[in-house]
Amino acid sequence: MKKFLVISLLVLTVLSFAKVKIQFWHAMGGWRIEVIQNMVNDFMKLNPDIEVEVQYVGSYEEILAKTVAAVQAGTPPHVVQLNEISTQKMIDSGVVVPVQDMIDKDPTFDVGLFLPQVLNYYRVGEKLYSMPWNSSTPLLYYNKTLFKEAGLDPDNPPRTYSELIEACRKLVKKDEKGNVIRSGITWPLYSWFFEEYMALQNKSLVDNDNGRTKKATKATFNNEAAMNFLNLWDKLTKEGLMINTKRADWTAARQLFISQTVGMLISSTSDVALLMNESAKQGFELGTAFLPLPDGAQRGGVIIGGGSLWIIKQKDQQEINAAWKLVKYLAEPGPQITWHQATGYFPIRVDAIQTLQVQGYYRDNPHHLTAILQLLTSVQNYNTNGAIIGAFPEVRDAIETAVEKMISGSITPKQALDEAEKNANKAIKEYF
Repeated sequence: MKKFLVISLLVLTVLSFAKVKIQFWHAMGGWRIEVIQNMVNDFMKLNPDIEVEVQYVGSYEEILAKTVAAVQAGTPPHVVQLNEISTQKMIDSGVVVPVQDMIDKDPTFDVGLFLPQVLNYYRVGEKLYSMPWNSSTPLLYYNKTLFKEAGLDPDNPPRTYSELIEACRKLVKKDEKGNVIRSGITWPLYSWFFEEYMALQNKSLVDNDNGRTKKATKATFNNEAAMNFLNLWDKLTKEGLMINTKRADWTAARQLFISQTVGMLISSTSDVALLMNESAKQGFELGTAFLPLPDGAQRGGVIIGGGSLWIIKQKDQQEINAAWKLVKYLAEPGPQITWHQATGYFPIRVDAIQTLQVQGYYRDNPHHLTAILQLLTSVQNYNTNGAIIGAFPEVRDAIETAVEKMISGSITPKQALDEAEKNANKAIKEYF
C-alpha cells in the first residue's frame, strides 16, 4: 500500500511539472531570428510550464504552404506568422482559433490599448482573427548629404509628384562620358506600393468596401488614382531617374540606397533601424518623410503591411491556451518596444509608444517617429484599412506582371492597368 502511494505521488509530481510544448513558426530572417528567440526565451522564463520551439521557416508563402501540409498531416504548428494578405484565406480555411475568441475569455487582456490603425486591418466583420505583430507601412527615405550636394534643401523632402521628379533630376549624376553613375530613386517592384498609393489617394482596390462588408468579387483599381502612380513610375523609368529592381527584390533596392547609387528609396518602415545603422557606416545623413502625393490630391492614408500571429486549432486545449499566452506576451509593451527598437516595425500599442515618448526615444530617433506619425495621421476608412481578398497573392502577381511589362517599355501604363485588372478579376473569380 505504501509503495502504491509513493508511486502515485511520483506520477502526480511528474505530471504537475510536465511542460506544454508548442511550435512557433515565423518568417523573419537575418538578425531578427536572434531577436525573436531572445523574446521567446524571456517568455519561457516567465512561463516555465511552457516550452516553445521557435523555427524560422522561410518566406510567408513558404509558411503558408507548410502550415497547410502540416494541418493535413495532423501535426499543425501552434502559432504561425503570416503576411497581411493571407487574412481572408486563413479565415476561409477553418483551421484557426480567432484571437477574438481568446480575448473574450481573458479579462486580463485590454484590446483598447492597441492602435486602432493596426487593429482595423485584421478585424473583419467586427472580429479580430489574428494578433497584429510586425506592422509596417512604406516610408520615403532620402540621403540628406546628397541632397545638399545636389543643391536641394535637406530639410524639405519632396511632398508631391512634381517635387519628387524635380529632386530626382537634380540628384542624377553622370561621369565624363555621360554615363549615369547616380540616379534619383528606387523602390522594389512589388504590388504593395501600388496598393499603398491607391489608399493614399483614398481609393479602394476591390469592391464591397475593399472586401470588408462582403467578399470581394472584382477589382476596382482601374481609375485615375492608379494611373497617377503608374504614370509617375513610367516617367521616372523612361527619363532614367529611377533604377528598377527585379520583382520583390528588397535587398537590391536597399543596397542601391546604402551605396548612394540613388538618393531616395521608398521601402518599409521595418528598414528604419537597418538604414540608420548603414547610413552611419557609409558616412551620410539619413532623412525620412511621408510618401509624396500626386499634385493637388488629398491625402487618404497608408495601409498596415507586415504580418500577424495566427493560432492554429489543436486537439489539446492546453496547447491552445499556451499558444494564446505566447501571442499575448509578444503583444505586451516590453516585447513590442524591444521589437520596435531592433527593427523599425511599429509598436502596436498606445502604451508602448507613450513609454518611449516619455523616455525621449523619439527625440533621439526621429525616423521612428516619422513612421508612426504617418500612420497616426492616416484617414481611417475601408480604403485605408486595406483590402481583404482570398486570391490576394494572385492579384498581386497580376499587378506586378503588368508593371514589369510597362517598365520594360512593351506596354503603356494604361495597357498595364487594363491587363492587371483583367487578370486580377480572373483570379478573384477562380477563388470562388
